[in-house]
Amino acid sequence: MSGVMKRMGMIFRAKANKALDRAEDPRETLDYSYQKQLELLQKVRRGVADVATSRKRLELQLNQLQSQSAKLEDQGRKALALGREDLAREALSRRAALQQQVSDLEVQHQTLQGEEEKLTLASQRLQAKVDAFRTKKETIKATYTAAQAQTRIAESFSGISEEMSDVGVAIQRAEDKTAQLQARAGAIDELLASGALDDHSGLAKDDIQAELDRLSGGTDVELELQRMKAELAGGPSAGKQAIEGGAQDQAQSSEQPSHPRFDKQ
Repeated sequence: MSGVMKRMGMIFRAKANKALDRAEDPRETLDYSYQKQLELLQKVRRGVADVATSRKRLELQLNQLQSQSAKLEDQGRKALALGREDLAREALSRRAALQQQVSDLEVQHQTLQGEEEKLTLASQRLQAKVDAFRTKKETIKATYTAAQAQTRIAESFSGISEEMSDVGVAIQRAEDKTAQLQARAGAIDELLASGALDDHSGLAKDDIQAELDRLSGGTDVELELQRMKAELAGGPSAGKQAIEGGAQDQAQSSEQPSHPRFDKQ
């Protein structure tokens, strides 16, 4: 049972592979691959844009912190000039805290800037690969289309295409049937000539009977002609005598063979 199932599975996979091979079009596969590469390139570009946006946000925050730091420094100088050392110390303390934030943001800014440069370079390389693939794709598609057209033309000329094969099969069947009918007609002619197909129902006549009927028909015509001549010459009684005399003469002549074919025998 397991062997049967394995065999059925193998047959199914073979049939499916053959069906997929017929349905597969390399041009469609290339277009699909190109579309996937474009989608990947679009994702990389979005990543570059996101990193650049984050970098720009950090730059804005750095500018704000640096502005606040400069303002606190100026306030410390003014307080110190007015003799308010306590206020000057507070301003400088706040400025020191801002400077620590500025340092942290600058580190993050440098990191984001490095990531942005890497993603930009990767995007440029991917763009070059996509462009190269597009050129190669179009070349392969054009070559495949030309080869497909050339194959169809060659098959049409050689007669091995599916359409030409159907036409060839139809012509062969017509020729075979014509030869069969010709052979049948020839066989019937031979059988008729040999007498093998003679009618035994009594309706058909052989050649001897046909010859006798022909001679009898000719005799009746001659007798009728003699009777008419006698009537014209001497009346009805003379016509009757002429018919009886002609009948006797014809009977005597029919005792000897008169047909050329029987004379040769």
